[in-house]
Amino acid sequence: MNSTSDLPRYVAPGWPTRLLNPIVSTLVRLGLPLKGAAVLSVRGRSSGEFRTTPVNPLTLDGQRYLVAPRGETQWVRNLRAAGGGRLRQGRREQNFTAVEIDDSAKPEVLRAYLKEWAWEVGKFFDGVGADATDEELAAIAPRHPIFRIAKA
Repeated sequence: MNSTSDLPRYVAPGWPTRLLNPIVSTLVRLGLPLKGAAVLSVRGRSSGEFRTTPVNPLTLDGQRYLVAPRGETQWVRNLRAAGGGRLRQGRREQNFTAVEIDDSAKPEVLRAYLKEWAWEVGKFFDGVGADATDEELAAIAPRHPIFRIAKA
């Protein structure tokens, strides 16, 4: 890695996110439809305890994905270590294994994710939107881990 822009990226949540995440998680657990949001539970890599956070799963061509708009977050690190987790929407829970996808496969997923969720998370993609070229999406791909959700 030669420059700062090549380093793994992490955008810390601001106070609105720290305030809203517990509220969103509670609403999703209660089964309120929040445009497809889910609560991700993953075992912590140090504590072994389940850690939760709201996420926006994406369905594309029959596959489901988790995209990390903020980059190398704790849930990303925990998911890599655990190899899977649990998604909850209302009473529905799905245990899954996570398969991290290669940067070369990310542009199509990023484009679809930005079409669906840019209104909420677009600011974390450095001005790159769903209408960006494949080259622009490929340039930001290394900063946004993406996992394919597979059955446990």
